Amino acid sequence: MPVEPLSQKDIEDRLRELPGWSLSDDHDRISRSFRLVNHFAATAMVVHVAQIQEELGHHSDLTLGYNTISLSVNTHDAGGALTALDFQLAHRVEEIAPGHGAG
Repeated sequence: MPVEPLSQKDIEDRLRELPGWSLSDDHDRISRSFRLVNHFAATAMVVHVAQIQEELGHHSDLTLGYNTISLSVNTHDAGGALTALDFQLAHRVEEIAPGHGAG
């Protein structure tokens, strides 16, 4: 199924609904980092995010640190532009973050 890039206005409107997420300087990806209590908690959240990504069929660049995780996402199928899928993934991650103690 083809995905359409979002307009700059749509990106800005959707980003306002996601505190903590930021738009890259070249406006082609959104990203966020989360701090957790320890490495085990961060690893558990990475696994949960990976599960969500599989469910959506949409994957981010996901980085695990000692007690942090970072996500950066855009849609390769749309030429690296931002689409509704990127924001859907971000919202799903926001829904599960508190359960992992992420801040």
